[in-house]
Amino acid sequence: MGLLTFSINVTLDGCVDHQEGIVDDETRAFFTHLMDEGGAMLWGRVTYEMMESYWPAVARGDEEAPPAIREWAVKLEAKPKYVVSSTRKDFPWTNSHHIAGDLRTGVQKLKDATPAGVLLGSGKLAAELDRLDLIDEYKFLVHPRIAGHGPTLYQSGLPSTRRLELVSAKPLRGGAVAMHYRRAR
Repeated sequence: MGLLTFSINVTLDGCVDHQEGIVDDETRAFFTHLMDEGGAMLWGRVTYEMMESYWPAVARGDEEAPPAIREWAVKLEAKPKYVVSSTRKDFPWTNSHHIAGDLRTGVQKLKDATPAGVLLGSGKLAAELDRLDLIDEYKFLVHPRIAGHGPTLYQSGLPSTRRLELVSAKPLRGGAVAMHYRRAR
């Protein structure tokens, strides 16, 4: 069984708006490494649609992008992508699959079938999966910014506090810190 790892950019005040993080070679390398080592991506519909609106065009060469960005887009194109949605059933982006029905059962089956692990990149979905006790690890890229707005991490709340164990903390040159935590069980 693979681990379910929640990874996201977050500011010091908990904002997970994708436009608030620092985008540089080092932060891209952080997420590229996570994608490379994982066996599949897992997103909610909103994150999927945001990604689908840009990255396939970059991978095809329809959008101008530096070589490193295009390389990342091509890797993402090839990676299995799983989407949780109750409102959308059709996911035409290459290697995209719908997880329908019971959320706990669907995600557990995905974890069981993906020994290299599943990388979760959607804040709202993470809160739901944390309520179901399905997240094993957290790899946050904490940015030295105070956004002053949302959306924020776990803004819908959790039924209880999650105890985590620090695995590693690595400061990046641009000021962000890569934090890796494991669920304390």
